[in-house]
Amino acid sequence: MITLKGESIYLRALEPQDLEFIYAIENDQSIWEVSNTQTPYSRFLIKQYLENAHQDIYEAKQLRLAICRDEDFPALGLIDLFDFDPRNNRAGIGIVIQKDENKGQNIGSEALELLIKYAFYNLNLHQLYANIGVENEASIALFTKFGFEKIGIKKDWILLHNKYHDEAVFQLINK
Repeated sequence: MITLKGESIYLRALEPQDLEFIYAIENDQSIWEVSNTQTPYSRFLIKQYLENAHQDIYEAKQLRLAICRDEDFPALGLIDLFDFDPRNNRAGIGIVIQKDENKGQNIGSEALELLIKYAFYNLNLHQLYANIGVENEASIALFTKFGFEKIGIKKDWILLHNKYHDEAVFQLINK
């Protein structure tokens, strides 16, 4: 079981008690644009997902961790490695903090730093990438803070409220 500890937060494996938290995040339509979600998830499907969350990243091709405060078990957000490609040593990375009052408190920054270190030093990945809407200034600032560089723009990539939006691709290479 993975637990990564930072100064004020830690990342832990998902637990059965996270069902309602994940249900709330997966069904929050305000973040569907960043998660590529188009339909709601049932509690049943999320329960099944949690029952299989013990699979390692080599089997599942993804790793989702809960972001928690030090000594406080409930999750504040989620951070993921997805599209894990062990042959080419790369993965996508994404993060979501659920409540606005938890944003701007360095939680996302600390979580991202922990997962980058884990990806590069434990999984020996060569590169990470993130897909970020060009209007999402907070996420762009977060990822560029850790050295992610914009390598391209996907034009008219996301349809939101009957309008197409561009998405940027950011990449961090482990040197």
